Amino acid sequence: MTTTAHDAIRQQVGKIVEGIQAKDLDALRRIYAADVVSFDVEPPLQHVGVEAKLKNWARAFTLFSEVRYEVRDLTLTVGDDIAFGHCFGRLSGTLGDGTATNGMWVRATFGFRKIEGAWLIVHDQASVPLDMPSGRGVVDLEP
Repeated sequence: MTTTAHDAIRQQVGKIVEGIQAKDLDALRRIYAADVVSFDVEPPLQHVGVEAKLKNWARAFTLFSEVRYEVRDLTLTVGDDIAFGHCFGRLSGTLGDGTATNGMWVRATFGFRKIEGAWLIVHDQASVPLDMPSGRGVVDLEP
């Protein structure tokens, strides 16, 4: 566990924020491993491969004329070539019709692997708590 590895991974998370806010799929592509597996909040149960992950982001970007992404409480555990982190994330902004939205907070988990000297995301998961009696996601919680 080294400070430089922690810093490099935090920089990668910062690049996620920048890429999302710029709606820059090429920038996001450089952060994910080619074989990334993503468990996102929308179907299907998993998105496999960087193209599937980017397709998911592209769909999200079509909803927004301006998009913001916020990360809170990022915690990392770093080994020599494997790391994981968790945080809260919120996608918000202005929708295509001009409506401002505060979005919703999700629980986010990242798995990183050091590949050819770069920390890349090999797994991510975004989720919301479930209200068991109704079977619906709870999307109005704040961290």
